[in-house]
Amino acid sequence: MTDTSVKKVDSAYSPKGQLGQKYLASGKSVSMRLWENEEPNEVKEPAVREYETVGYVINGRAELHIEGQVVVLEPGNSWVVPKGASHTYKILESFTAVEATSPPAQVHGRDED
Repeated sequence: MTDTSVKKVDSAYSPKGQLGQKYLASGKSVSMRLWENEEPNEVKEPAVREYETVGYVINGRAELHIEGQVVVLEPGNSWVVPKGASHTYKILESFTAVEATSPPAQVHGRDED
């Protein structure tokens, strides 16, 4: 039987994670989150996640430091962080982006490390 439920999430009421992310719609295999007006920062310690991430920059600029490479992210750019890749972000200008994760990064602390 196919799941025919429809989910709508208003980001104004979305739960917010410890790192500042807003959790948006989430299904069984993929979820979305919003990083909104993230302020410039220094490069943080790299992290390794047990999910794949794809993202899209709405505004601002950031650097994605991934496996020895540095990729500059600007409005209109999209990116992929493979599952298990060591990575971190340095925000250069107030940054807003949407990410999707598969399997879903969840509200209950799975991506809070």
